[in-house]
Amino acid sequence: MTMTELITAARTSKAWPFQEAQRLLKRYPDGTKPDGSPVLFETGYGPSGLPHIGTFQEVLRTTLVRRAFEALIGARPEDGKTRLVAFSDDMDGLRKVPDNVPNRELLEANLHKPLSRIPDPFGADEGGGHASFAHHNNTRLREFLDRFGFDYEFIAASDRYNAGAFDDALRQVLRRNQAILDIMLPTLREERRQTYSPILPISPTSGKVLQVPVEVVDAEAGTIRFTDEDGGTVEQSALGGQAKLQWKVDWAMRWYALGVDYEMYGKDLTDSGVQSGKIVEVLGGRKPEGLIYELFLDANGEKISKSKGNGLTIEEWLRYGSEDSLGFYIFPNPKSAKQLHVGVIPRAVDDYWQFRERLAQQPLDKQLGNPVWHLQRANGGWRGAEAPGAGDTLPVTYGLLLNLVGVLGAQADSEQVWSYLGNYIVDPDPAKHPELDALVATALAYNRDFIAPTLEKRAPAPNEAAALEALDAQLAGLDATNSAEDIQTLVYEIGKDERYGFDNLRDWFKALYETLLGSAQGPRMGSFIALYGIANSRALIAEALARKA
Repeated sequence: MTMTELITAARTSKAWPFQEAQRLLKRYPDGTKPDGSPVLFETGYGPSGLPHIGTFQEVLRTTLVRRAFEALIGARPEDGKTRLVAFSDDMDGLRKVPDNVPNRELLEANLHKPLSRIPDPFGADEGGGHASFAHHNNTRLREFLDRFGFDYEFIAASDRYNAGAFDDALRQVLRRNQAILDIMLPTLREERRQTYSPILPISPTSGKVLQVPVEVVDAEAGTIRFTDEDGGTVEQSALGGQAKLQWKVDWAMRWYALGVDYEMYGKDLTDSGVQSGKIVEVLGGRKPEGLIYELFLDANGEKISKSKGNGLTIEEWLRYGSEDSLGFYIFPNPKSAKQLHVGVIPRAVDDYWQFRERLAQQPLDKQLGNPVWHLQRANGGWRGAEAPGAGDTLPVTYGLLLNLVGVLGAQADSEQVWSYLGNYIVDPDPAKHPELDALVATALAYNRDFIAPTLEKRAPAPNEAAALEALDAQLAGLDATNSAEDIQTLVYEIGKDERYGFDNLRDWFKALYETLLGSAQGPRMGSFIALYGIANSRALIAEALARKA
Protein backbone atom coordinates (compact mmCIF):
# COMPACT_ATOMS: atom_id res chain seq x y z
CA MET A 1 0.00 0.00 0.00
CA THR A 2 1.39 3.37 -1.02
CA MET A 3 0.76 6.63 0.81
CA THR A 4 -1.31 7.81 -2.15
CA GLU A 5 -3.53 4.74 -1.87
CA LEU A 6 -3.87 5.34 1.86
CA ILE A 7 -4.89 8.98 1.36
CA THR A 8 -7.48 8.02 -1.25
CA ALA A 9 -9.00 5.29 0.90
CA ALA A 10 -8.92 7.44 4.05
CA ARG A 11 -10.85 10.26 2.39
CA THR A 12 -13.78 7.95 1.63
CA SER A 13 -13.69 5.84 4.82
CA LYS A 14 -16.80 5.79 7.03
CA ALA A 15 -14.82 4.90 10.19
CA TRP A 16 -15.59 7.54 12.82
CA PRO A 17 -11.97 8.77 13.29
CA PHE A 18 -11.81 9.57 9.58
CA GLN A 19 -15.21 11.25 9.68
CA GLU A 20 -13.95 13.48 12.50
CA ALA A 21 -10.69 14.16 10.70
CA GLN A 22 -12.61 15.15 7.56
CA ARG A 23 -14.29 17.97 9.50
CA LEU A 24 -10.89 19.22 10.59
CA LEU A 25 -9.63 18.98 7.01
CA LYS A 26 -12.43 21.37 5.95
CA ARG A 27 -10.96 23.83 8.46
CA TYR A 28 -7.49 23.47 6.94
CA PRO A 29 -7.92 22.08 3.40
CA ASP A 30 -4.20 21.86 2.74
CA GLY A 31 -3.57 20.19 6.11
CA THR A 32 -1.68 23.08 7.69
CA LYS A 33 -2.54 26.21 9.68
CA PRO A 34 -2.11 29.62 8.04
CA ASP A 35 0.97 30.38 10.14
CA GLY A 36 2.51 27.00 9.36
CA SER A 37 2.29 25.74 12.94
CA PRO A 38 1.12 22.18 13.68
CA VAL A 39 -2.59 21.43 13.93
CA LEU A 40 -3.23 21.25 17.68
CA PHE A 41 -5.32 18.56 19.38
CA GLU A 42 -6.12 18.90 23.08
CA THR A 43 -7.54 16.75 25.84
CA GLY A 44 -8.48 18.01 29.29
CA TYR A 45 -8.17 16.40 32.70
CA GLY A 46 -9.39 17.62 36.08
CA PRO A 47 -7.02 16.10 38.68
CA SER A 48 -9.52 16.34 41.55
CA GLY A 49 -9.54 12.53 41.73
CA LEU A 50 -7.57 9.55 40.55
CA PRO A 51 -7.60 9.11 36.77
CA HIS A 52 -9.88 6.35 35.48
CA ILE A 53 -10.51 4.84 32.09
CA GLY A 54 -12.96 7.60 31.24
CA THR A 55 -10.00 9.97 31.44
CA PHE A 56 -7.75 7.73 29.38
CA GLN A 57 -10.34 7.20 26.66
CA GLU A 58 -10.33 10.88 25.77
CA VAL A 59 -6.61 10.80 25.05
CA LEU A 60 -6.96 7.60 23.04
CA ARG A 61 -9.92 8.76 20.98
CA THR A 62 -8.33 12.13 20.30
CA THR A 63 -5.17 10.33 19.20
CA LEU A 64 -7.22 8.17 16.84
CA VAL A 65 -8.58 11.32 15.19
CA ARG A 66 -5.11 12.86 15.10
CA ARG A 67 -3.64 9.83 13.31
CA ALA A 68 -6.62 9.71 10.95
CA PHE A 69 -6.02 13.38 10.09
CA GLU A 70 -2.36 12.62 9.36
CA ALA A 71 -3.46 9.83 7.01
CA LEU A 72 -5.78 12.24 5.19
CA ILE A 73 -2.94 14.69 4.50
CA GLY A 74 -0.27 12.05 3.83
CA ALA A 75 1.75 12.88 6.94
CA ARG A 76 3.67 10.58 9.25
CA PRO A 77 3.85 11.13 13.03
CA GLU A 78 7.49 12.15 12.81
CA ASP A 79 6.67 14.91 10.28
CA GLY A 80 5.44 17.20 13.08
CA LYS A 81 2.28 18.25 11.25
CA THR A 82 0.20 17.78 14.41
CA ARG A 83 0.55 18.13 18.19
CA LEU A 84 -1.41 16.62 21.06
CA VAL A 85 -1.60 18.46 24.37
CA ALA A 86 -2.88 16.74 27.49
CA PHE A 87 -3.93 19.64 29.70
CA SER A 88 -4.48 19.37 33.45
CA ASP A 89 -6.69 21.99 35.11
CA ASP A 90 -4.77 21.76 38.38
CA MET A 91 -5.44 25.37 39.38
CA ASP A 92 -9.06 24.44 39.99
CA GLY A 93 -10.18 24.64 43.63
CA LEU A 94 -10.98 21.33 45.36
CA ARG A 95 -14.74 21.44 45.90
CA LYS A 96 -15.19 18.11 47.70
CA VAL A 97 -13.04 15.26 48.94
CA PRO A 98 -13.06 12.16 46.71
CA ASP A 99 -14.32 8.95 48.29
CA ASN A 100 -11.36 6.83 47.18
CA VAL A 101 -8.34 8.63 48.66
CA PRO A 102 -6.53 8.27 52.00
CA ASN A 103 -5.99 10.98 54.64
CA ARG A 104 -9.32 12.63 53.94
CA GLU A 105 -8.82 15.01 56.85
CA LEU A 106 -5.81 16.53 55.08
CA LEU A 107 -7.92 17.28 52.02
CA GLU A 108 -10.84 18.54 54.12
CA ALA A 109 -8.50 21.09 55.68
CA ASN A 110 -7.50 22.32 52.23
CA LEU A 111 -10.88 22.54 50.51
CA HIS A 112 -11.21 25.30 47.88
CA LYS A 113 -7.49 25.71 47.48
CA PRO A 114 -5.96 25.09 44.03
CA LEU A 115 -5.36 21.36 43.51
CA SER A 116 -1.71 22.08 42.81
CA ARG A 117 -1.33 23.76 46.23
CA ILE A 118 -2.84 20.96 48.35
CA PRO A 119 -0.46 18.43 49.97
CA ASP A 120 -0.32 14.91 48.55
CA PRO A 121 -2.55 12.71 50.79
CA PHE A 122 -0.93 9.48 49.63
CA GLY A 123 1.80 7.83 51.66
CA ALA A 124 5.08 6.51 50.34
CA ASP A 125 3.70 2.97 50.06
CA GLU A 126 0.84 4.33 47.92
CA GLY A 127 3.04 6.13 45.42
CA GLY A 128 2.80 9.42 47.32
CA GLY A 129 5.37 12.04 48.22
CA HIS A 130 4.58 14.35 45.32
CA ALA A 131 4.59 18.14 45.53
CA SER A 132 0.79 18.25 45.67
CA PHE A 133 -2.44 16.27 45.29
CA ALA A 134 -2.61 17.40 41.66
CA HIS A 135 1.00 16.39 41.00
CA HIS A 136 0.19 12.91 42.31
CA ASN A 137 -2.84 12.48 40.06
CA ASN A 138 -1.08 14.02 37.07
CA THR A 139 1.78 11.58 37.53
CA ARG A 140 -0.59 8.62 37.62
CA LEU A 141 -2.18 9.72 34.36
CA ARG A 142 1.12 10.35 32.60
CA GLU A 143 2.53 7.00 33.66
CA PHE A 144 -0.29 5.21 31.91
CA LEU A 145 -0.19 7.40 28.80
CA ASP A 146 3.55 6.71 28.61
CA ARG A 147 2.96 2.99 29.02
CA PHE A 148 0.73 3.05 25.95
CA GLY A 149 3.31 4.95 23.95
CA PHE A 150 1.15 8.00 23.27
CA ASP A 151 2.88 10.95 21.65
CA TYR A 152 1.69 13.92 23.69
CA GLU A 153 2.82 17.07 25.50
CA PHE A 154 1.67 17.46 29.08
CA ILE A 155 0.72 20.96 30.21
CA ALA A 156 -0.33 21.79 33.76
CA ALA A 157 -2.44 24.91 34.29
CA SER A 158 -0.45 25.74 37.41
CA ASP A 159 2.80 25.94 35.44
CA ARG A 160 1.27 28.30 32.86
CA TYR A 161 -0.55 30.48 35.37
CA ASN A 162 2.34 30.71 37.84
CA ALA A 163 4.98 31.41 35.18
CA GLY A 164 2.89 34.13 33.55
CA ALA A 165 2.54 32.21 30.28
CA PHE A 166 -1.21 32.89 30.32
CA ASP A 167 -0.88 36.54 31.31
CA ASP A 168 -1.54 37.95 27.84
CA ALA A 169 -4.66 35.81 27.50
CA LEU A 170 -5.76 36.82 31.01
CA ARG A 171 -5.46 40.49 30.08
CA GLN A 172 -7.71 39.78 27.11
CA VAL A 173 -10.26 38.20 29.46
CA LEU A 174 -10.11 41.31 31.66
CA ARG A 175 -10.59 43.54 28.62
CA ARG A 176 -13.61 41.52 27.53
CA ASN A 177 -14.97 40.98 31.05
CA GLN A 178 -18.36 42.57 30.42
CA ALA A 179 -18.86 40.76 27.11
CA ILE A 180 -18.16 37.47 28.87
CA LEU A 181 -20.65 38.37 31.62
CA ASP A 182 -23.23 39.08 28.93
CA ILE A 183 -22.77 35.51 27.68
CA MET A 184 -22.72 33.79 31.06
CA LEU A 185 -25.21 35.63 33.28
CA PRO A 186 -28.35 34.63 31.31
CA THR A 187 -27.39 30.97 31.80
CA LEU A 188 -27.22 31.24 35.62
CA ARG A 189 -29.76 31.18 38.44
CA GLU A 190 -30.44 34.57 40.04
CA GLU A 191 -28.56 33.70 43.23
CA ARG A 192 -25.48 32.65 41.29
CA ARG A 193 -25.58 35.80 39.17
CA GLN A 194 -24.98 37.89 42.28
CA THR A 195 -21.54 36.38 42.89
CA TYR A 196 -20.47 35.26 39.42
CA SER A 197 -17.25 36.58 37.94
CA PRO A 198 -15.17 35.25 35.03
CA ILE A 199 -12.10 35.79 37.22
CA LEU A 200 -11.58 33.82 40.43
CA PRO A 201 -9.08 35.57 42.69
CA ILE A 202 -6.96 33.53 45.08
CA SER A 203 -7.25 34.86 48.61
CA PRO A 204 -3.94 36.32 49.87
CA THR A 205 -4.92 35.26 53.40
CA SER A 206 -6.37 31.75 53.05
CA GLY A 207 -4.99 30.68 49.66
CA LYS A 208 -8.48 29.60 48.57
CA VAL A 209 -10.01 30.13 45.13
CA LEU A 210 -12.81 32.63 45.79
CA GLN A 211 -16.23 32.73 44.14
CA VAL A 212 -16.85 36.47 44.62
CA PRO A 213 -17.73 39.48 42.44
CA VAL A 214 -14.61 41.02 40.93
CA GLU A 215 -14.06 44.55 39.67
CA VAL A 216 -11.56 45.05 36.86
CA VAL A 217 -9.42 48.00 37.93
CA ASP A 218 -6.88 48.04 35.10
CA ALA A 219 -7.06 45.39 32.39
CA GLU A 220 -3.68 46.23 30.89
CA ALA A 221 -1.94 46.00 34.27
CA GLY A 222 -4.03 42.96 35.22
CA THR A 223 -5.32 44.59 38.41
CA ILE A 224 -8.59 43.50 40.04
CA ARG A 225 -10.48 44.41 43.24
CA PHE A 226 -12.61 42.10 45.39
CA THR A 227 -13.79 41.43 48.95
CA ASP A 228 -11.71 38.81 50.76
CA GLU A 229 -13.11 36.18 53.12
CA ASP A 230 -12.45 38.39 56.16
CA GLY A 231 -14.53 41.20 54.67
CA GLY A 232 -11.58 43.37 53.72
CA THR A 233 -11.18 44.90 50.28
CA VAL A 234 -8.23 43.56 48.33
CA GLU A 235 -6.66 45.03 45.21
CA GLN A 236 -4.17 42.70 43.58
CA SER A 237 -2.98 41.38 40.25
CA ALA A 238 -4.89 38.63 38.45
CA LEU A 239 -1.65 37.61 36.75
CA GLY A 240 1.18 35.26 37.69
CA GLY A 241 -0.95 32.68 39.48
CA GLN A 242 -2.80 35.09 41.78
CA ALA A 243 -6.12 34.22 40.13
CA LYS A 244 -7.61 31.67 37.80
CA LEU A 245 -10.67 31.70 35.58
CA GLN A 246 -14.10 30.15 35.96
CA TRP A 247 -13.65 26.86 34.18
CA LYS A 248 -15.90 27.62 31.20
CA VAL A 249 -13.98 30.85 30.70
CA ASP A 250 -10.75 29.00 31.42
CA TRP A 251 -11.61 26.45 28.75
CA ALA A 252 -12.18 29.19 26.19
CA MET A 253 -9.02 31.03 27.28
CA ARG A 254 -7.02 27.83 26.74
CA TRP A 255 -8.38 27.43 23.22
CA TYR A 256 -7.45 31.06 22.55
CA ALA A 257 -4.00 31.02 24.18
CA LEU A 258 -2.85 27.67 22.80
CA GLY A 259 -4.59 27.83 19.43
CA VAL A 260 -6.48 24.54 19.91
CA ASP A 261 -8.01 23.12 16.72
CA TYR A 262 -9.68 19.94 18.00
CA GLU A 263 -11.05 18.84 21.37
CA MET A 264 -13.76 16.31 22.16
CA TYR A 265 -15.82 16.21 25.36
CA GLY A 266 -18.64 14.33 27.05
CA LYS A 267 -22.30 15.06 26.47
CA ASP A 268 -22.61 16.40 30.04
CA LEU A 269 -20.54 19.37 28.84
CA THR A 270 -22.66 20.10 25.78
CA ASP A 271 -24.01 23.41 27.09
CA SER A 272 -20.61 24.34 28.48
CA GLY A 273 -19.10 23.79 25.06
CA VAL A 274 -21.63 26.17 23.54
CA GLN A 275 -20.87 28.89 26.09
CA SER A 276 -17.10 28.42 25.90
CA GLY A 277 -17.36 28.57 22.11
CA LYS A 278 -19.03 31.98 22.35
CA ILE A 279 -16.45 33.19 24.85
CA VAL A 280 -13.45 32.19 22.72
CA GLU A 281 -14.92 34.18 19.84
CA VAL A 282 -15.28 37.20 22.13
CA LEU A 283 -11.60 36.81 23.01
CA GLY A 284 -10.73 36.83 19.32
CA GLY A 285 -10.19 33.10 18.84
CA ARG A 286 -12.07 30.25 17.24
CA LYS A 287 -13.87 27.29 18.78
CA PRO A 288 -12.11 23.99 18.01
CA GLU A 289 -13.69 21.21 16.02
CA GLY A 290 -14.74 18.33 18.25
CA LEU A 291 -16.90 15.34 19.00
CA ILE A 292 -19.46 15.17 21.81
CA TYR A 293 -19.27 11.62 23.16
CA GLU A 294 -21.53 9.54 25.36
CA LEU A 295 -20.36 8.81 28.89
CA PHE A 296 -19.22 5.50 30.27
CA LEU A 297 -21.50 3.90 32.83
CA ASP A 298 -20.68 1.55 35.69
CA ALA A 299 -22.16 -1.91 36.18
CA ASN A 300 -25.33 -0.31 37.61
CA GLY A 301 -25.76 2.03 34.66
CA GLU A 302 -24.63 5.09 36.64
CA LYS A 303 -22.24 7.76 35.36
CA ILE A 304 -18.63 7.11 36.28
CA SER A 305 -17.28 9.70 38.71
CA LYS A 306 -13.71 10.40 39.83
CA SER A 307 -14.96 11.51 43.24
CA LYS A 308 -17.09 8.39 43.77
CA GLY A 309 -14.43 6.09 42.38
CA ASN A 310 -17.14 3.89 40.85
CA GLY A 311 -15.35 3.40 37.54
CA LEU A 312 -12.68 0.93 36.62
CA THR A 313 -9.19 2.19 37.19
CA ILE A 314 -6.62 1.71 34.49
CA GLU A 315 -4.71 -0.62 36.80
CA GLU A 316 -7.79 -2.80 37.34
CA TRP A 317 -8.33 -3.34 33.64
CA LEU A 318 -4.69 -4.30 33.16
CA ARG A 319 -4.88 -6.70 36.08
CA TYR A 320 -7.54 -8.72 34.28
CA GLY A 321 -7.04 -7.91 30.59
CA SER A 322 -4.56 -6.60 28.06
CA GLU A 323 -3.65 -3.07 27.04
CA ASP A 324 -4.86 -3.75 23.51
CA SER A 325 -8.24 -4.98 24.71
CA LEU A 326 -8.78 -1.74 26.63
CA GLY A 327 -8.20 0.32 23.51
CA PHE A 328 -10.41 -2.03 21.51
CA TYR A 329 -13.30 -1.70 23.95
CA ILE A 330 -13.06 2.07 23.86
CA PHE A 331 -12.86 2.32 20.05
CA PRO A 332 -16.46 1.74 18.87
CA ASN A 333 -18.89 4.58 18.18
CA PRO A 334 -18.16 7.26 20.82
CA LYS A 335 -21.71 8.56 20.48
CA SER A 336 -23.07 5.34 21.97
CA ALA A 337 -22.95 4.84 25.76
CA LYS A 338 -21.45 1.64 27.09
CA GLN A 339 -21.00 0.06 30.48
CA LEU A 340 -17.50 -0.21 31.87
CA HIS A 341 -16.88 -2.90 34.48
CA VAL A 342 -14.75 -5.99 34.90
CA GLY A 343 -17.40 -8.21 33.33
CA VAL A 344 -16.73 -6.74 29.86
CA ILE A 345 -13.02 -7.55 29.85
CA PRO A 346 -12.95 -11.21 28.68
CA ARG A 347 -15.11 -10.54 25.63
CA ALA A 348 -13.04 -7.45 24.78
CA VAL A 349 -9.83 -9.51 24.82
CA ASP A 350 -11.19 -12.16 22.47
CA ASP A 351 -12.89 -9.67 20.15
CA TYR A 352 -9.66 -7.71 19.86
CA TRP A 353 -7.80 -10.81 18.72
CA GLN A 354 -10.48 -11.72 16.20
CA PHE A 355 -10.15 -8.31 14.56
CA ARG A 356 -6.36 -8.45 14.77
CA GLU A 357 -6.23 -11.82 13.01
CA ARG A 358 -8.41 -10.52 10.16
CA LEU A 359 -6.44 -7.34 9.53
CA ALA A 360 -3.64 -8.51 7.24
CA GLN A 361 -6.06 -10.41 5.00
CA GLN A 362 -8.49 -7.52 4.56
CA PRO A 363 -8.59 -5.16 1.57
CA LEU A 364 -7.56 -1.60 2.33
CA ASP A 365 -11.06 -0.17 2.75
CA LYS A 366 -11.90 -2.87 5.30
CA GLN A 367 -8.61 -2.33 7.13
CA LEU A 368 -9.49 1.32 7.64
CA GLY A 369 -12.70 0.23 9.36
CA ASN A 370 -10.90 -2.29 11.56
CA PRO A 371 -10.34 -0.95 15.10
CA VAL A 372 -6.93 -2.64 15.25
CA TRP A 373 -5.68 -0.60 12.28
CA HIS A 374 -6.39 2.59 14.22
CA LEU A 375 -5.12 1.29 17.56
CA GLN A 376 -1.79 0.17 16.16
CA ARG A 377 -1.24 3.61 14.66
CA ALA A 378 -2.27 5.31 17.90
CA ASN A 379 0.05 3.70 20.40
CA GLY A 380 3.28 3.67 18.44
CA GLY A 381 3.23 -0.10 17.81
CA TRP A 382 2.99 0.48 14.08
CA ARG A 383 3.73 3.79 12.42
CA GLY A 384 3.81 3.04 8.69
CA ALA A 385 1.16 2.75 6.01
CA GLU A 386 1.28 -1.03 5.83
CA ALA A 387 -0.79 -3.46 7.87
CA PRO A 388 0.91 -5.84 10.33
CA GLY A 389 2.15 -9.10 8.89
CA ALA A 390 0.12 -12.27 8.67
CA GLY A 391 0.23 -14.86 11.43
CA ASP A 392 -0.92 -12.47 14.16
CA THR A 393 -2.96 -15.03 16.05
CA LEU A 394 -3.60 -16.14 19.61
CA PRO A 395 -3.44 -19.95 19.86
CA VAL A 396 -5.97 -20.12 22.71
CA THR A 397 -8.87 -17.74 23.30
CA TYR A 398 -9.08 -15.85 26.55
CA GLY A 399 -12.49 -17.37 27.20
CA LEU A 400 -11.00 -20.85 26.92
CA LEU A 401 -8.16 -19.88 29.25
CA LEU A 402 -10.69 -18.72 31.82
CA ASN A 403 -12.54 -22.02 31.58
CA LEU A 404 -9.30 -23.89 32.08
CA VAL A 405 -8.19 -21.96 35.13
CA GLY A 406 -11.75 -22.15 36.47
CA VAL A 407 -11.49 -25.93 36.51
CA LEU A 408 -7.98 -25.82 37.95
CA GLY A 409 -9.18 -23.67 40.85
CA ALA A 410 -8.20 -20.46 42.60
CA GLN A 411 -4.80 -21.86 43.62
CA ALA A 412 -3.68 -22.61 40.05
CA ASP A 413 -0.46 -21.00 38.84
CA SER A 414 1.09 -20.13 35.52
CA GLU A 415 3.28 -23.23 35.34
CA GLN A 416 0.25 -25.47 35.85
CA VAL A 417 -1.70 -23.67 33.11
CA TRP A 418 1.17 -23.98 30.66
CA SER A 419 1.38 -27.71 31.33
CA TYR A 420 -2.18 -27.99 30.01
CA LEU A 421 -1.52 -25.68 27.09
CA GLY A 422 0.90 -28.34 25.91
CA ASN A 423 -2.16 -30.45 25.05
CA TYR A 424 -3.34 -27.80 22.63
CA ILE A 425 -0.46 -25.90 21.04
CA VAL A 426 2.86 -26.86 19.50
CA ASP A 427 5.94 -25.80 21.43
CA PRO A 428 4.21 -24.52 24.61
CA ASP A 429 7.10 -22.29 25.67
CA PRO A 430 5.95 -19.09 27.41
CA ALA A 431 8.94 -17.22 26.00
CA LYS A 432 7.75 -17.96 22.46
CA HIS A 433 4.19 -16.83 23.21
CA PRO A 434 4.67 -13.65 25.30
CA GLU A 435 1.18 -12.22 24.67
CA LEU A 436 -0.46 -15.52 25.58
CA ASP A 437 1.74 -15.74 28.67
CA ALA A 438 0.59 -12.28 29.74
CA LEU A 439 -3.03 -13.40 29.33
CA VAL A 440 -2.37 -16.49 31.43
CA ALA A 441 -1.42 -14.18 34.30
CA THR A 442 -4.51 -12.00 33.86
CA ALA A 443 -6.76 -15.07 33.53
CA LEU A 444 -5.43 -16.42 36.82
CA ALA A 445 -6.19 -13.08 38.50
CA TYR A 446 -9.67 -12.85 36.95
CA ASN A 447 -10.49 -16.40 37.99
CA ARG A 448 -9.23 -15.87 41.53
CA ASP A 449 -11.20 -12.66 42.06
CA PHE A 450 -14.40 -13.21 40.07
CA ILE A 451 -14.91 -16.76 38.80
CA ALA A 452 -13.72 -19.17 41.46
CA PRO A 453 -15.94 -17.67 44.22
CA THR A 454 -19.05 -18.16 42.06
CA LEU A 455 -18.50 -21.64 40.64
CA GLU A 456 -20.86 -24.33 41.84
CA LYS A 457 -21.19 -27.66 40.06
CA ARG A 458 -24.65 -29.19 40.25
CA ALA A 459 -25.68 -32.82 40.05
CA PRO A 460 -26.82 -34.01 36.61
CA ALA A 461 -30.44 -34.93 35.97
CA PRO A 462 -31.06 -38.59 34.94
CA ASN A 463 -31.09 -37.86 31.20
CA GLU A 464 -28.01 -35.64 31.56
CA ALA A 465 -26.20 -38.38 33.45
CA ALA A 466 -26.97 -40.84 30.67
CA ALA A 467 -25.57 -38.42 28.10
CA LEU A 468 -22.46 -37.85 30.20
CA GLU A 469 -21.93 -41.61 30.43
CA ALA A 470 -22.19 -41.81 26.64
CA LEU A 471 -19.69 -38.97 26.28
CA ASP A 472 -17.30 -40.71 28.64
CA ALA A 473 -17.53 -43.91 26.66
CA GLN A 474 -16.79 -42.08 23.43
CA LEU A 475 -13.84 -40.22 24.95
CA ALA A 476 -12.41 -43.50 26.16
CA GLY A 477 -11.82 -44.47 22.55
CA LEU A 478 -9.94 -41.28 21.66
CA ASP A 479 -6.34 -40.22 22.08
CA ALA A 480 -4.14 -37.17 21.60
CA THR A 481 -4.28 -37.52 17.81
CA ASN A 482 -7.95 -36.57 17.77
CA SER A 483 -8.49 -32.86 17.10
CA ALA A 484 -10.72 -30.43 18.93
CA GLU A 485 -13.06 -30.53 15.93
CA ASP A 486 -13.26 -34.34 16.17
CA ILE A 487 -14.26 -34.04 19.82
CA GLN A 488 -16.74 -31.24 19.12
CA THR A 489 -18.47 -33.40 16.49
CA LEU A 490 -18.73 -36.24 18.98
CA VAL A 491 -20.26 -33.90 21.60
CA TYR A 492 -22.76 -32.60 19.04
CA GLU A 493 -23.90 -36.08 18.07
CA ILE A 494 -24.65 -37.04 21.66
CA GLY A 495 -26.63 -33.84 22.20
CA LYS A 496 -28.72 -34.53 19.10
CA ASP A 497 -29.43 -38.15 20.07
CA GLU A 498 -33.14 -38.37 20.93
CA ARG A 499 -32.43 -41.01 23.57
CA TYR A 500 -31.11 -38.32 25.91
CA GLY A 501 -34.14 -36.07 25.69
CA PHE A 502 -32.60 -32.67 25.01
CA ASP A 503 -34.99 -30.27 23.31
CA ASN A 504 -32.04 -28.55 21.66
CA LEU A 505 -28.26 -28.49 21.71
CA ARG A 506 -28.30 -25.42 23.94
CA ASP A 507 -29.76 -27.49 26.79
CA TRP A 508 -27.06 -30.12 26.34
CA PHE A 509 -24.23 -27.62 26.43
CA LYS A 510 -25.78 -25.85 29.40
CA ALA A 511 -25.82 -29.18 31.22
CA LEU A 512 -22.15 -29.73 30.40
CA TYR A 513 -21.20 -26.26 31.67
CA GLU A 514 -23.20 -26.52 34.88
CA THR A 515 -22.21 -30.07 35.83
CA LEU A 516 -18.58 -30.11 34.69
CA LEU A 517 -17.48 -26.46 34.99
CA GLY A 518 -19.89 -25.02 37.57
CA SER A 519 -20.97 -22.16 35.32
CA ALA A 520 -24.03 -21.31 33.24
CA GLN A 521 -21.81 -20.45 30.26
CA GLY A 522 -18.74 -22.00 28.79
CA PRO A 523 -16.49 -22.73 25.81
CA ARG A 524 -16.68 -24.99 22.78
CA MET A 525 -16.45 -28.27 24.57
CA GLY A 526 -14.28 -29.84 21.88
CA SER A 527 -11.66 -27.16 22.39
CA PHE A 528 -11.92 -27.38 26.17
CA ILE A 529 -11.53 -31.17 26.26
CA ALA A 530 -8.56 -31.00 23.89
CA LEU A 531 -6.95 -28.35 26.12
CA TYR A 532 -7.75 -29.95 29.46
CA GLY A 533 -6.88 -33.42 28.21
CA ILE A 534 -9.07 -36.44 27.58
CA ALA A 535 -8.13 -38.23 30.80
CA ASN A 536 -8.71 -35.12 32.91
CA SER A 537 -12.03 -34.46 31.17
CA ARG A 538 -13.16 -38.03 31.87
CA ALA A 539 -12.27 -37.43 35.51
CA LEU A 540 -14.55 -34.36 35.51
CA ILE A 541 -17.36 -36.51 34.11
CA ALA A 542 -16.78 -39.13 36.80
CA GLU A 543 -17.00 -36.45 39.49
CA ALA A 544 -20.25 -35.18 38.01
CA LEU A 545 -21.76 -38.65 37.82
CA ALA A 546 -20.82 -39.25 41.44
CA ARG A 547 -23.06 -36.28 42.37
CA LYS A 548 -26.15 -37.61 40.58
CA ALA A 549 -29.18 -38.43 42.70
